Parts: sequence; C-alpha cells; structure tokens
Amino acid sequence: MRRKKIRYGEHDSTFGHLYLPDVGPAERAPVVVLVHGGYWSAEFSLIVYSAIAADLARRGAVVWNVEYRRVEEDGGGWPGTGRDVVAAISALDGPVAEQLAIAGIRIDAKNVAVVGHSAGGQLAVWAVAQLQAATQTCRIATVVAQSAVLDFTVGGSDRPSVQRLLGASFAEAPERYAAASPAHQAPFDALVAAIHTVDDESVPVEMSRHYVADAVRRGQRAALYELPDGGHNAFLDTRGAAHRQTLRVMGI
Repeated sequence: MRRKKIRYGEHDSTFGHLYLPDVGPAERAPVVVLVHGGYWSAEFSLIVYSAIAADLARRGAVVWNVEYRRVEEDGGGWPGTGRDVVAAISALDGPVAEQLAIAGIRIDAKNVAVVGHSAGGQLAVWAVAQLQAATQTCRIATVVAQSAVLDFTVGGSDRPSVQRLLGASFAEAPERYAAASPAHQAPFDALVAAIHTVDDESVPVEMSRHYVADAVRRGQRAALYELPDGGHNAFLDTRGAAHRQTLRVMGI
C-alpha cells in the first residue's frame, strides 16, 4: 500500500490523499472516495479517516480521501465547501487517473463508492447529486451516508455549526438551507445507503429515517441500515460493526 498527496485545486485545502493498493495488473480495483466530517470546521481534517482509508486499501481498494475548504478558511462555507467536494470527486478524471496510470493500477470505473461521515455525509450526498452520480470517466454506484446530516430544514436548522456553514439562520435564508440539503436534491442513479447508530446523540437516527422514507417516495434509490450501538464516531473504528456494515454495503 502506498499513499500520495495530490492537489485538485489551488487553495491549500484542496487536496487529497490517494491510497494505492497492492493489486495485480490484471485486476480491477474498486474505488472509494472518503469525505470526512467534523462540523464543516477546520478543527477537523481528512486525517480522521486515515485509518479507514488504510484499511480499505489493504482490502484492495483505491481510496481517495479528500480535504476541502472549511468554514473558517478563505472561500469556505456555502457554497464553496460543497463545490470543493464536487471538484474533488471530479478529480477522478484528472490527477487521480494520472497517478493510477503511472502506478499501473486499473479500476472498476463503473462501481465507484463515495462515503461521508456526519457533515461529510451531507457533502458526499449533495456532491453526488450535483454530478448526477457520474464524472466523465466514472460511474458512482453507491453513496454511503454515515450518521449524516441529510436535511437542514428538518431537525438541524438551529444548530450553530449549520448556521456557520450557511452564513445565516433558517428564518433568514430558508432557500439556502433547502439548496444545501441532500433531501432536497433531484434523484440520481445511485444507491444512497444511510447507515446510522440508533444511540447517536450528535445526529439523531430520525434524520436518516426521514431522509430514506422521503427519498424513496421521490424516486431515489435509498436504503436504511440501523446499528444498535456504537455512537456517532463508531464509523471511524476499523474494528467496529459500523465499519463492517459499510464494507458490506460497498461489497468490499
């Protein structure tokens, strides 16, 4: 397994860590894009997903663990933060593909997974919706939303972190809250797998339940997986049930 830092934009935070698995030239490796959480704040970075990324690479996946401009950074907040994640996923066509060619690694370009935890889940689902689940060379088959914030207009509009991201209260800019919510995006051709720990005190499981029920009504393929315990950060533990469920959903 090898790790390379790759830039996809000009800002210091528009980069990612590309993990290259040890695979044979005849194999086609699955691709996983990771979008970390942490209240959209610069207090957190892509390193929170480093152990998960390394584990996925050891299992044979190409892993693109992305950073993005967060609220406190120039150009961060909304919509800059969301646009960065769109650009990071689109980098699968450019700098990521270039590194894969140099390394001689072939990928399964029709079966890409995008995974996001908490705030990263909002960014992951929103960005895939903007791309309509495809880049020029890759098809996104699955988006895994791990205890994610999926609707700013229901149950999350009063959170200080959300108001900092969107730069206004819900009363001041309800249209902005809807535009940034995965629950208010047009359906796209990928499965949204919402995995949520039922005892999560940071993001209540009701948010994923509401999202999946509403998404299915709107024609979006979506499924809910509830885990009996583990808490909000269970997804960052490579030994835990939340990570195992994520692997099962992606087929890795």
